[in-house]
Amino acid sequence: MAYTVKEIYLTLQGEGANTGRPAVFCRFAGCNLWSGHERDRAEAVCRFCDTDFVGTDGPGGGSFATAEDLGAAVARVWTAEEGRRTRPLVVFTGGEPLLQLDGELVAEMHQWGFQVAIETNGTRSAPRGVDWVCVSPKAGAPLVLCRGDELKLVYPQQGAEPERFAALDFDHFFLQPMDGPQRDENTRAALAYCLAHPQWRLSLQTHKLLGIP
Repeated sequence: MAYTVKEIYLTLQGEGANTGRPAVFCRFAGCNLWSGHERDRAEAVCRFCDTDFVGTDGPGGGSFATAEDLGAAVARVWTAEEGRRTRPLVVFTGGEPLLQLDGELVAEMHQWGFQVAIETNGTRSAPRGVDWVCVSPKAGAPLVLCRGDELKLVYPQQGAEPERFAALDFDHFFLQPMDGPQRDENTRAALAYCLAHPQWRLSLQTHKLLGIP
């Protein structure tokens, strides 16, 4: 299949359990919970998204005809010499990566030596072979992917309260304060919830604090 990619870039993982780890981010274009256009935000299932996933005009973006083509593009971005000793990481994100990510691409990235991670809204099943599954549920959206490595819940969301997900089969549970005009208030609320419910840990968007992509 062909893949439509907004951007590919090298950065540090900014959120969750892998915060601070160098990674290549491959952001697929498109999402099933919002068109990405502001004119449609009021009718979107997810109305708080702050990511531009429309089009293919970002750095490294484009249409890739095969998994081999996209795998090579990702591999070119990983420039760390330590990659010979430390397994490189690619994070497939979006938009919604599971609209496009398939087993062929996962296998291709493994051929290049990459550990494969996804950041998904959990509304679609993941292909076999993904090494790290991070699910971020959204209120009003069906949750199909109910197990993985990390559940990262943007907080607060009416209809997606933490207790709805606490019994799911994940190794790590994070609350991430919703960004926007009420970010400080949301951060205090998330902190208080984590203190009262130690299963949950606080995740901050450190890439925004550091001013990196």
